[in-house]
Parts: sequence; structure tokens; C-alpha cells
Amino acid sequence: MRRVCVFCGSSSGARPEYQTAALNFGQLLAGRGLGLVYGGGNVGLMGALADAVLASGGSVIGVIPRALLLKEVAHPGLTELRVVPSMHERKALMAELADAFVALPGGIGTLEELFEVWSWAQLGLHRKPCGLLDVAGYYAPLIQFIDYSVDEGFVHGPHRGMLCVETDGALLLDRLARYQPPAMPRWIEPSNA
Repeated sequence: MRRVCVFCGSSSGARPEYQTAALNFGQLLAGRGLGLVYGGGNVGLMGALADAVLASGGSVIGVIPRALLLKEVAHPGLTELRVVPSMHERKALMAELADAFVALPGGIGTLEELFEVWSWAQLGLHRKPCGLLDVAGYYAPLIQFIDYSVDEGFVHGPHRGMLCVETDGALLLDRLARYQPPAMPRWIEPSNA
């Protein structure tokens, strides 16, 4: 694992713990020699995360769509900023550049990005680990819902196991480094097709 793609909010959220977690996770990435790939913004948790990696001597690649370049206020001090034409190309390039994916607290975009890379893993399009850093219980209701989806037969247990969840960033990175993708069971049976 050389680079971790982190999805997180372009706002700082309602609790100071979210910003603290972004700063700590950025320091942790740099301290382990892991580069950051992220959405390229200079605001909210995105900006705090990038600043922490850079301040700790780490490498940061930002990927931002041209349309959001001004709206998200692109970070001016990154190791590298790549400007792409669309959100689709942003996500594809971030996925290509990263060896693992982590979601910190965030909103609709963060959730969409996490679920997309997790579904790509389920489909066997990549074998990279996906993680969720549950800061101050932010993702607890989502994790409960995902587990409910397993109970209701919409998510298979091995696919649920592909999403590593931790409340501690160091433990999450340890799990991602040890991750071995499961054998891919069929999730659509011929009788249901």
C-alpha cells in the first residue's frame, strides 16, 4: 500500500472531533509514508486532511473536476493537482491512483464515492480494501443499516466483510494493509435472474 484515497466532507461538520480526526488521520498517513489521494479541495475536512499530510512531510495528489475548481476552492499547495473534465473522471482517476480507500465523515458525495468503490470491489473490478473511519459514532447508523441489509438478504456477508470499519485510524490502516479480498460468491442466483 503506497497511497490511500480518502473521501471526506468539504465542510467541517458540527463537531470538532471530525476536524481533529481529519488532522490526525493526515498525520498518520504521512507518518507511515503513505501518500494521500483526495478530491483536491482546500475547505472543510478535505482541506484539514491535506494540510495535515503536507505539514507532516507527506505527498498529496488532489483530483478536482474543472467545474468545481473554483467552487471547492482548490488547494494551492498540493504535491500535485490534477484537473479533470467531470466527476466520473475524477472518481476513476482517484481509484486508479490509490491502493486503498477510506471514508471519513462527509455528506452525500462522500457516501456516493465510498459506495461506488465498495460496489466495484463487490463486482470484482478491483481488489483494493475499502474502509470506514467511524468518528464519534458518525457512521454508526449507516453501519447498522448495512448490517440490517445483510440480515434481510440484500448484502452477502462476504461483501459486508469487504468494508473494514474502525473507530481508530491506526487500526483501520493496519486492517487495510492486511486486507485479503474474499472469494467472490455469486450474489444473483440463476433462478432469480
